[in-house]
Amino acid sequence: MARPSKSRALDVWMNGERVGVWTIHRGEHQFNYDKDWLLSPRARPLSLSMPLRPSDEPYRTDVVQPFFDNLLPDSDEIRRRMSSRFGTASTSPFDLLEEMGRDCVGAIQLLRPDAAPPDIRDIQGRKIADADIAKLLAQVRAPNLLAQDDDFRISLAGAQEKTALLWHDNAWCVPEGTTPTTHIFKLPIPASEFEVDVFNSVENEWLCAQLLRQYGIPCADSRIMTFAGQQVLVVTRFDRKLSSNGEWFLRLPQEDFCQATKTPPGKKYEKEGGPGILKIMELLQGSNEALRDREDFLKTQFLFWLMCATDGHAKNFSVFIEPEGRFRLTPMYDVISVHPYLGRRQTQVSQHKVTMAMAVIGRNRHYKWKEIHVSHWLETARKCGMAAAPKLFAELIERTPEVIEKVRAALPPNFPDRISGPILEGLADKAEAAKDGLVQPASLPSHQGGIQ
Repeated sequence: MARPSKSRALDVWMNGERVGVWTIHRGEHQFNYDKDWLLSPRARPLSLSMPLRPSDEPYRTDVVQPFFDNLLPDSDEIRRRMSSRFGTASTSPFDLLEEMGRDCVGAIQLLRPDAAPPDIRDIQGRKIADADIAKLLAQVRAPNLLAQDDDFRISLAGAQEKTALLWHDNAWCVPEGTTPTTHIFKLPIPASEFEVDVFNSVENEWLCAQLLRQYGIPCADSRIMTFAGQQVLVVTRFDRKLSSNGEWFLRLPQEDFCQATKTPPGKKYEKEGGPGILKIMELLQGSNEALRDREDFLKTQFLFWLMCATDGHAKNFSVFIEPEGRFRLTPMYDVISVHPYLGRRQTQVSQHKVTMAMAVIGRNRHYKWKEIHVSHWLETARKCGMAAAPKLFAELIERTPEVIEKVRAALPPNFPDRISGPILEGLADKAEAAKDGLVQPASLPSHQGGIQ
């Protein structure tokens, strides 16, 4: 089939300022920065993979296509549902974002070139009752049940089914016009979604966030809520901020590490070609809070191993992008432990098959959760130039009993034991076993020359 010859374009806006234009011609992607944006005191790159440069020096397909593709859900099935619901010509990123790009992750809004500049300094939304929220959530999985509000269109990246709403004047609202959403509503993972039955995923993700927060890792705020019988995890968006005068919401620029490294979403796992621990630690050397961010990232990966949280791929870590290209790590999000799902039954997973999203380093690269030892973490830290890592790991292990007790004491009534039990007990057992593998900090010199 011949590729369409007609050029298509979408303007890229950020908090009311035109950043540039995304163009497709004969299947080739291009992005050009706007001249006025380059002169703005708020100017910053769209992505770390696309530093600011003159408007007549476009970025091409190899950089542009992965960036915009990563704004959408990973799942082909979810993309097909989105296309069906909104009647797009295809499931291509351009076709989907042309319809749903007004409220993307981060600060950007994608509008047709003939669209009026977005009026961002206002909050417009229609209050919605709990029963209607439940209907909206049902439509996420049944796209042919069209909502009355056809123009409620958002784009949320990730593999899990979700939607988003605005919290304003102490009420949930469907945002109107270009008003952003402020909270993400994450549905439970259906039993048929994977071979493994990932039951109670809402409670699992909430509990993992509480654990990480007790360890001192910044996490997105979340709470478990129910709307007319439909349970969801409601996550506060850290890429939204109420203005100082309380009259409008700022969109905070951010991107995930697939976007920052020109990696397509289909390669988000290191084993598939995505960035791993060493690559991200190297990139974080450029953070304006490099020491803290590198420590937090390494600690998070170590905790993922203790928690058996296997989905810490490049799309589940992000950075805020600030003026002049400065950046820093965002809070954590999207963490689920596999501990409750370990076993030998058909709907469970063998612990010998559990694979981490990013490898640790020994003589070889190690992905298998069961085969990873503290010595591999110490060698990985050495290659990252993190001399403080043994002390950091030891502190995490030492704090584990206290963390578990604090989180256990804060569990809501009727919290499912089949989630809290395996996660808390599995964490305690793994931390206890890891003690023996630690060496004294003085015996682990920093790797000279940084990452290799």
